[in-house]
Amino acid sequence: MMDAGERLGREELRALQLERLRGTLRHAYDNVPHYRTAFDKAGVHPDDCRSLSDLAHFPFTTKADLRENYPYGMFAVPRDRIRRLHASSGTTGRPTVVGYTEGDLSMWADMVARSIRAAGGRPGDTVHVAYGYGLFTGGLGAHYGAERLGCTVIPASGGMTSRQVTLIQDLEPSVVMVTPSYMLTLLDEFERQGIDPRSTSLRVGIFGAEPWTEGMRQEIEERCAIDAVDIYGLSEVIGPGVAQECVETKDGLHIWEDHFLPEVVDPLTGEVLPEGEQGELVFTSLTKEAMPVVRYRTRDLTRLLPGTARVFRRMEKVTGRSDDMVILRGVNLFPTQIEEIVLRTPGVAPHFQLRLTTEGRLDALTVRAEARPDADAATRAAAAQSIVAAVKDGIGVSAGVEIVDPETLERSVGKIRRIVDLRERRA
Repeated sequence: MMDAGERLGREELRALQLERLRGTLRHAYDNVPHYRTAFDKAGVHPDDCRSLSDLAHFPFTTKADLRENYPYGMFAVPRDRIRRLHASSGTTGRPTVVGYTEGDLSMWADMVARSIRAAGGRPGDTVHVAYGYGLFTGGLGAHYGAERLGCTVIPASGGMTSRQVTLIQDLEPSVVMVTPSYMLTLLDEFERQGIDPRSTSLRVGIFGAEPWTEGMRQEIEERCAIDAVDIYGLSEVIGPGVAQECVETKDGLHIWEDHFLPEVVDPLTGEVLPEGEQGELVFTSLTKEAMPVVRYRTRDLTRLLPGTARVFRRMEKVTGRSDDMVILRGVNLFPTQIEEIVLRTPGVAPHFQLRLTTEGRLDALTVRAEARPDADAATRAAAAQSIVAAVKDGIGVSAGVEIVDPETLERSVGKIRRIVDLRERRA
């Protein structure tokens, strides 16, 4: 079952995208002073966009632009048309505020409903939403999308892990929506209570809000007997539901291109890269009313691929962000590279943390990973040696490894914090 947008042919889709893109550029230019100034400075006008490739001539939008126009400067409609506000956490500066009209909220619900259906959910299913509610877009975005599809929603939010297990046992949801790291926490709690996660009613897990690997998918699917699929979104573009992995292929996320136009650019030069080359993902909204975004730089690293299960192009699973990259002694390193190593190491649980410190004048990396409950001292020692060798051989840096006791490391109830940076700041 597909909706009208999913049934478009490729040429029909491109014609619709161009029509909507021209409207978005005009809407932004006419109603957002930032965009009028930026377009004028770049020497471009909405009327200059005569083909989709012309978008490359327009300037980028960055998170810094959103923060400089805090709180309402990027809005393109009067305040009395705004029906909801969301915001980022603002942990590295001013938060970014996002507004939604009634039409935006309806479109968002449609896209999340489309995503849940592509993941294997169906009307009548019960959906356990363990994303955080509030200013974070995950909980409410998933909630209203599931209701739009015709599902029953359990608005569990994050935290109170033992209670979450009880709710899943008693209310028998078939779909869970949560961050992958918190899903691991839930699985640990099931097992701690002596419950086999494979015995539950769950059959589909829709995981997003943080990068995760194929190894993580395998771990979750084997322990819980579900289909684990990826959902993608970010608040500046709309929230969850920008792209979704289809359960029948699990080969990357189909971008809902009738509403969100993707590009991949070189992170350093900004040059648009050909399909198939890895770079930074950039989005232009095509139907947003309250806060259109033009060429928004996500900092997520991926590549665009042809569609398979849907007409829409796919984005490869995001396994890193340009601002999550650690440069250690001249080598670029992403947390997901360590995750892949930890997940394939016998005797080690999928819970780890990277600690960056300074030793003399050099930066040092220590991987702290939890042992599985049944791992003895010899298994732990072998695991540490294996991780040291794999990091050195596969990534090209030397790292210390600490295998710590089970349930030692911080557990996530939302987005996991993989990196603890304790390095000395040099002048």
